[in-house]
Amino acid sequence: MDEAVRAQIDELVAAARGAMDRAYAPYSRFPVGAAVLAGGAIFTGANVENASYPVSVCAERNAVGRMIDAGERDLQAIAVVTEASSPTPPCGACRQVLWEFGPGSTVIAQTVSGDRLMWALEDLLPAAFGPRDPQGR
Repeated sequence: MDEAVRAQIDELVAAARGAMDRAYAPYSRFPVGAAVLAGGAIFTGANVENASYPVSVCAERNAVGRMIDAGERDLQAIAVVTEASSPTPPCGACRQVLWEFGPGSTVIAQTVSGDRLMWALEDLLPAAFGPRDPQGR
């Protein structure tokens, strides 16, 4: 991997780690931070839980929301950081949202201890349905 790409991934992971520290996860006690790279800028998000658990919002979707609010629509990469013992990829709902804005994106999952895995989003969401499909228009 090229040093410039590695440095950009490390910066994205560091931003996700910072976001994880701001998570609101009193119910699951599973703080998650995410950072999206789009248009050369980084947009962060943290999971925000609620006593009505199904209305909680994942870190990945919060980061995408910030990206959208800034006027960006082309997600290039996302980093997700957790305190889990192994890297945690985005949930199914988040994978679908990521596909909406970055079907060719890279997903990086890392633990606070430094274990890292990377995937192409299409490998995490095979045969995905999205806005480019005839039924999605």
